[in-house]
Amino acid sequence: MFTLIQQGGLVMWVILAGGIIALVVFLERFFHVHRAKIKTNDFLKGICNILRRGNVNEAVSICDDTPGPVAYIVRAAILHYDRSREVIAQAIDDAALTEIARMERRFGVLATIAQIAPLMGVLGTVLGMIQTILAIQQKAPLVQIGDLAAGLWQALLTTAAGLVVAMFSYIGYNLLVSKVDVIALDMEWAAGEILAFFASQDMSSTTETSGKAGKTRTDA
Repeated sequence: MFTLIQQGGLVMWVILAGGIIALVVFLERFFHVHRAKIKTNDFLKGICNILRRGNVNEAVSICDDTPGPVAYIVRAAILHYDRSREVIAQAIDDAALTEIARMERRFGVLATIAQIAPLMGVLGTVLGMIQTILAIQQKAPLVQIGDLAAGLWQALLTTAAGLVVAMFSYIGYNLLVSKVDVIALDMEWAAGEILAFFASQDMSSTTETSGKAGKTRTDA
């Protein structure tokens, strides 16, 4: 394998470096996005039950301890529960944009490598053919197949390597995008559910009643 890489020349090393970078970025982003996926329905049920009891601080604390963008946007909504529906919706939108950008961080690296790797392969092919033509010119008229092998190896190996790196980078990119899309749908659903919950509950009254009840018990 090392011999094949050497025969590919400098361009082969560049393509190989791009492949390693793409692999590292994919694995890091894959595990990050995987951790961001939670059971949204169960999470929202628990949060709503806590909010019905007026325990806003406890709900915020649970959101802080729960990973993923769904918990983040629900937290943003809870922190603005005593505002108008428009303000809550804007807070959710701002939080969602932040979380989507965070999940899609370094996706551009994969996309760029997927686009550049085949071009690097073509460059290696051109350089290999130039080397082959130079060998023919220098050895003519007694040209042997061994004189052409180095250039042909470089042309073929760099083309193959560029295509392989581009293919796997593109697959990895689309896999990550599909996972982010699923989480984005969960975020949208969670936003609608928490807004509907606040619309059906008078949170300020619930919190005030809970506080008065606690004070009464304390006085007693």
